[in-house]
Amino acid sequence: MGSLSEPTPESNYSKPPGIRFLEYIKGTKLSYKTHQAIVLIVTFLAYASYHATRKTTSIVKSTLDPESSDVGLKFTPWRTSYSEEPAKLSWKAGDGWAPFNGPDGTALLGELDVAFLGVYALGMYFSGQLGDRLDLRIFLTVGMVGTGLFTSLFGVGYFGNIHSFWYFLVVQMVAGLFQSTGWPSVVAVVGNWFGKSKRGLIMGIWNAHTSIGNITGSLIASALLSYGWGWSFVVPGLMIVFIGLVVFLILPVNPESVGADKENDELHYPKKIGEGVTEPLLNSETVVQEKAVGFITAWKIPGVAPFALCLFFAKLVAYTFLYWLPFYITNTAIDGKYLSSTTAGNLSTLFDVGGVLGGILAGHISDRLGARAITAASFMYCAIPALFFYRSYGHVSLTVNIILMFITGMFVNGPYALITTAVSADLGTHSSLEGNSRALATVTAIIDGTGSVGAAIGPLITGYISSTSWSAVFTMLMAAALIAGLLLTRLVVAEVTAKIEESRSQGGSASRSPVQALEV
Repeated sequence: MGSLSEPTPESNYSKPPGIRFLEYIKGTKLSYKTHQAIVLIVTFLAYASYHATRKTTSIVKSTLDPESSDVGLKFTPWRTSYSEEPAKLSWKAGDGWAPFNGPDGTALLGELDVAFLGVYALGMYFSGQLGDRLDLRIFLTVGMVGTGLFTSLFGVGYFGNIHSFWYFLVVQMVAGLFQSTGWPSVVAVVGNWFGKSKRGLIMGIWNAHTSIGNITGSLIASALLSYGWGWSFVVPGLMIVFIGLVVFLILPVNPESVGADKENDELHYPKKIGEGVTEPLLNSETVVQEKAVGFITAWKIPGVAPFALCLFFAKLVAYTFLYWLPFYITNTAIDGKYLSSTTAGNLSTLFDVGGVLGGILAGHISDRLGARAITAASFMYCAIPALFFYRSYGHVSLTVNIILMFITGMFVNGPYALITTAVSADLGTHSSLEGNSRALATVTAIIDGTGSVGAAIGPLITGYISSTSWSAVFTMLMAAALIAGLLLTRLVVAEVTAKIEESRSQGGSASRSPVQALEV
């Protein structure tokens, strides 16, 4: 077909060398479904590696600051000087690492978290704009290699016997900047290849990369602690660099970049998209004419603001667990016993295992109901009692702790996964864009960037109030979950109204999205 061959020289993208090699070996073009499989696998591995590098800090915290439970958590924002102990010629687990093993060690670790997440959130807004204007394959590769480099540099502090707080601070900030390239890029690429009909389920399964990455990062970091905490950063850093090279070699950004013809693939998911411009991303004829959507324009898309604000509070809860759960476990007596840093790190992975199931359930339910907002809000409301029971009864026994942690992870990560994937992709292909596909990365960055601000604030507040009471921390998390659900009230009402009208008229086999419902 002429429409598939003509746009190639005009496209902003070029066919990846790995795809060319596979086609050379096979002797023919890869099918549309094969490209889809490659996209899902490669982007899954890519973002799992992002989270694996992000998780290491929480595992190493109690090793860098082993006396934190005795000195308390006293935050002093951005002090001008830090006590630095003389360099140690040897190190063993339990010694801690200057400057984090002093009286203000936990405060310094908390400031590293805030610096990382603050730069990450800010960088997300710029990454979205860049992602809609650059070759996403190259953009993602640069981000992954940069992330691996600066994650490894944090571990180099161990091998180089570095005890300067400012070294670790700068490394974490630059790592946060490179990390911000990941999410807008992978969601935009997946959104380019999959339509809305089963987007919730597909992305719910695909979004398991977040939890798989957290689990992998936890297990690797925990396993390497006995060899020296530096390895807990260097090895994940090298892993993401390797996967970044795989992205460069094989990731097809969109169907046009590889000349894929969806019309000849009868079984591929977005077969129902011939209805107007609600799925413009697979229409090769519009690509040449498209112009990236502006930041303010993207904010005005119906549904972007409420979902972005909801994610602010949802990620506040999720990232508090991401950064503080292993630390909380080591400082909480379970059945009268305190667990080691390694055991606590391994145990904390069950929160992410629950998150995998939660993301899949949220995506599948939202597809079946045709109601993203109702699903997300319901999960957030269910997270409130889950948080309460985990705090109140998690100490009774290890078995009870595991069960309650799993349930909490399911309800906390379910809406987080749904909003950052299917909802973002839905809004990035909204009909108000009139067929313009160059908005996915920007919309995704706005929603996840706003959520990342909450992700930075949650761990910071936890550092302040946990010195008084961990119960106060969980009260804050329950309040955040409640607010997250309430922020979707307008969308929930619109979806319920649309469902009632649809039931009355008995018209239309496809349910409307929450954004379409808002336009009624």
